[in-house]
Amino acid sequence: METLRFKTSLKCGGCVRTITPGLESLTNIEKWSVDLENPDKILEVTAPADVADQVIESVKKAGFQISRL
Repeated sequence: METLRFKTSLKCGGCVRTITPGLESLTNIEKWSVDLENPDKILEVTAPADVADQVIESVKKAGFQISRL
């Protein structure tokens, strides 16, 4: 398993709900979570392979900024 971390522009639970369908559609993600308490709004993704490109594309498509840490 690989754990990927991303800095995002998410602000609230509504933002998280907006990105949920896209992330849930990525079949090779084991689990994901967003730390809204962190100033960088960290998205953490656990997957068996490097899915960074798919995660970034999905979050950007939902209208948010994201960069890999």
